[in-house]
Amino acid sequence: MEYGKRHPRIASRKEIFMELQKTSVNMDEFAKLSWKERICYGSGDLAQNLIFGTIGSMLLFYMTTVFGLSAAVGATIFLVVRCINVVWDPWVGTVVDKASFKSGKYKPFLLYFGIPLTIFSAMLFLPIPAIRGNVLYAFFSYLATALIYSFVNIPYGALNASLTRDSEEISTLTSVRMTEANIGNLLVYTFLPLFVQLASPDKKLQDIGFFGIKLNLGNYASPDAAGAYFMVMSVYMVIGFLLLLCTYYGITERVLPTKEETASVHISDLWGELKRNKPLRVLGLFFTVAFTFMFFGNTTWPFYMQYMIGHSEWMASINLIGSIPGIFLVFLWPIVRRKIGKRAFFYAFLSLFIVGQLLLWIWSMPQFRDMIALGYVGRFFMQWGLTAATGYMWALVPEVIAYGEYQSKKRVAGIINSLMGLFFKIGLALGGIIPGYINAFFAFDGTKAAQSADALTGISISMIWLPILFALVSMWIISRYPLGDHEIDKINREIQARK
Repeated sequence: MEYGKRHPRIASRKEIFMELQKTSVNMDEFAKLSWKERICYGSGDLAQNLIFGTIGSMLLFYMTTVFGLSAAVGATIFLVVRCINVVWDPWVGTVVDKASFKSGKYKPFLLYFGIPLTIFSAMLFLPIPAIRGNVLYAFFSYLATALIYSFVNIPYGALNASLTRDSEEISTLTSVRMTEANIGNLLVYTFLPLFVQLASPDKKLQDIGFFGIKLNLGNYASPDAAGAYFMVMSVYMVIGFLLLLCTYYGITERVLPTKEETASVHISDLWGELKRNKPLRVLGLFFTVAFTFMFFGNTTWPFYMQYMIGHSEWMASINLIGSIPGIFLVFLWPIVRRKIGKRAFFYAFLSLFIVGQLLLWIWSMPQFRDMIALGYVGRFFMQWGLTAATGYMWALVPEVIAYGEYQSKKRVAGIINSLMGLFFKIGLALGGIIPGYINAFFAFDGTKAAQSADALTGISISMIWLPILFALVSMWIISRYPLGDHEIDKINREIQARK
């Protein structure tokens, strides 16, 4: 032994075991996930629906009735905020891709930004008379909420591709995720309006159209209902944040970029991906169009029930029936996809959506408006087609990320998810903006209990006919998607071998 030389310390058994365990987790990129991890990941989508889905479903209705803004002003606020998101989201994607925390790469964002998102979302519905009708308050509170939401939504989307590369596992994970997302939709689109009506003033006993149940429901289109909105929304926001914590603590990130890849990420990679990644361009366009007609329906549905059908008290029961496919029939998605293929999957369910839309249009005819069964069937088919088409497309995002990694030798899941999030938000914006401007063009007046024939025509265009047109366009777009299951599996295994 030579004196003066320091010999390396021999690692303990515990240290060796921990290092081997860490290596096995990092290398197991085709991992089969436990049901606990699948459910914990899906709870993040449920959380985002409770927090931000409430805004997408009720904010325009709230702004133009309870808050007192005109339809044109409400639509313009949506437009300006989404234009800002066009610049904001790609920058957020770059920040996410370059970030690194001790507790993970993507999931810490859910914790750090979930708290302010919860607070700002609730502040959109502050029941303070002094700010009622204040355009600046409505604009800046919505802008702050939308900007913070990007720091939750984009890293959450990147998590989907960081858990495993196994395509069958991703398909199952997407089914679980969308089941929980649709439970969120049930809570938002079915029970949220009901809870607000139960808490609103001017109550009267009404039949809600479900097994003869009668409830004391208030007028949720009245300025006096502001306190009811704030109370219900605040509860939803807190529950949503607790679910984000469930995701944070319940998942393991396995498929991650190397330090060299992380250091080489630049915002300019966004343009490179758009240029060379054809699946990204096709799926992005599909996202935009599909979410546009999805949010057309979400935005216009309260107006449709209030003014076209004349039975707003039936909203909860109709939506409850419509939520069944998105919760209890999601298990069929992987089966149908394996039987008929990805493209035919979308063709089938988009066609089902169109059938449901036509039944809802028939329901609006004066002789059928009191036939609640027609509303049940129409909403069931419409939602079955919609939730399947707009839900399963998230399973294609990891394919797009893998294809981009294969082409550029750089894994930029955050940037790609920021782009997908941007396409989603463009659809969200158009789905909220265009119906608002259509309402304004056709002279909708939120201060009136009954609307003119022109205003009703505008509502019908937004609720029925434009979504049908967009669904047909979506079928053509998805026909251009180039990645098959065999090809994407080969790409993933070549990437792993290259590493």
